[in-house]
Amino acid sequence: MEATWTHTTVLLSEAVDALLGAAEPGQPPAAPLLPDLAPDSGPVFVDATFGRGGHSRLILSKLPTAARLIAFDKDLDALAEAATITDARFSIRHQGFSHLGELPAGSVAGVLLDLGISSPQVDNPARGFSFRFEGPLDMRMDTTRGTSVAEWLADAEVGQIAEVIREYGEERFAGPIAKAIVARRQARGPLSTTTELAQLVADTVKTRESGQNPATRTFQAFRIFINAELEELQQALEASLRVLQPGGRLVVISFHSLEDRIVKQFIAKHAKEVFDRRAPFAAPHVMQFNALARIKPSAAEVAANPRSRSAIMRVAERTAAAVPGAHS
Repeated sequence: MEATWTHTTVLLSEAVDALLGAAEPGQPPAAPLLPDLAPDSGPVFVDATFGRGGHSRLILSKLPTAARLIAFDKDLDALAEAATITDARFSIRHQGFSHLGELPAGSVAGVLLDLGISSPQVDNPARGFSFRFEGPLDMRMDTTRGTSVAEWLADAEVGQIAEVIREYGEERFAGPIAKAIVARRQARGPLSTTTELAQLVADTVKTRESGQNPATRTFQAFRIFINAELEELQQALEASLRVLQPGGRLVVISFHSLEDRIVKQFIAKHAKEVFDRRAPFAAPHVMQFNALARIKPSAAEVAANPRSRSAIMRVAERTAAAVPGAHS
């Protein structure tokens, strides 16, 4: 019998309420969704990280009949789950959220990004994301393309490996871990399983924060690197400027500081007027976002789902500034 893995969606109601225009989490939208649309059209929303569909299903339950929801996901298991949704307003693309910019300029009423990794991905040993289970050292979100962690480690140089662990894992023992990986490769062949990597890191890192597995930061670093997660996030955020309509919402849930720092700085950068010092009499670059909220899971949610404890949700609203590439 094939195993099944469950996923509890983090900040479910809060994210959907924010996406649909609620003034405060748990409250109804402050105004009808995009009332200036033509009678035969409806708002288009994007769930850019479908996962197991928790957010998408709740969004669909609240959308008007003429609305549409477009989802993105690279994971084949996510696509299989999406196939169970029969709502004609829903469609999904087998793409990462960096492809958000392919949608027409000014066509979207709201974009939701729930970053990181889902519980079924972590809990399925065959995916190779977890140091807790024996499995192939893969970690690809999309197993139909790209290079696995094992394949990359088979050829990468010490300096490359150390840089990845340091930059994406914020691991102070990046150098010794990288040297140990290459030494192991030279002595006995490359690493091929999650438990081999976890044990090597544990043997190399002699001190670690209480309650944290020594391999936590290294696994995070390799996963982020092999899936180009931070680069894809940057591309998606920039694309949101172009595809969101005035008044459209950007809602992003992050689970570690590297992601949240990018989101925070992006919103802050575009939530102010910018003057060109070289042209003091020129009109400033107009503010493109209003920063609306920073929300964390409640104590009750963290108690029920400990994996939500590090989540931070940031909400911004597209201003009436001209949307690049849109036609009047």
